[in-house]
Amino acid sequence: MDHFPTNWGNPRSEDVDSYNTYPVASNSGTVPHSVREIAGFGHAGGHPTSHTQQPVVTGTSVLGIKYKGGVMMAADNLASYGSLARFRDVERLHQVADFTVLGASGDMSDYQYVKHLLDSQMIKEYNADDGHTLATPNIYEYLWRVMYNRRSKMNPLWNTFVLGGVHKGEGFLGAIDLKGTPYQSPSIATGFGSHLAQPILRKEIENRGGEENITEEDATQILKKCMKVLFYRDARSMNKFQLATISAEGVKISEPMSVETEWAFAEKIRGYGA
Repeated sequence: MDHFPTNWGNPRSEDVDSYNTYPVASNSGTVPHSVREIAGFGHAGGHPTSHTQQPVVTGTSVLGIKYKGGVMMAADNLASYGSLARFRDVERLHQVADFTVLGASGDMSDYQYVKHLLDSQMIKEYNADDGHTLATPNIYEYLWRVMYNRRSKMNPLWNTFVLGGVHKGEGFLGAIDLKGTPYQSPSIATGFGSHLAQPILRKEIENRGGEENITEEDATQILKKCMKVLFYRDARSMNKFQLATISAEGVKISEPMSVETEWAFAEKIRGYGA
């Protein structure tokens, strides 16, 4: 049996077969330039090294809310491979400095790249030993410029980042999308959470007369309520998440937790299950 798809007589639209068995020669008998790169002949002809062209392994919503004296964030531990719930222990909340936490929705490989950038910057600041440290607004500005510059070079990072922290005794909560657009708000939700959880967050803040009237316990209950709604309604979420609390005492990121859910009502829905 001929195991090379290029010999099967199927029409082709690429100069290398989908199974990467071997490069296809052109009519002149030479290997096309793009194939030479794939085959390891070097990067000739000015082709740049490319990065993520489209999201592959992705995470869904990140939530954040300001409360009196701090900020609380939440994100589940699922990273989906398309529609497959592939990785169930991914931590999408990352401590950057003493009083700052980064949360990411979108492509996980780009998130790892940004974590590396921020951690490298923190090492440089530590080695400078000049008595200054980067506060949450400084890190926010740095991340904003990274996202904007990547977008202007037509090679964006496929993420929306949420940055929460405490600066001068007050909570700081901001987000930056893949187009480099920054915004700050008392409550933030990315992904499907912007449709399902953000109305709940805004309503809770309004009912309490502002974020200055929300305690840490209130913020915990509000975010747990939102994560339950997302688990019910967002097919790319799971009932396993972490909470990050940022206050004047520092950063605390919880162990993975879950909330009680109720699915008995589904038995009466026609077409559901058996």
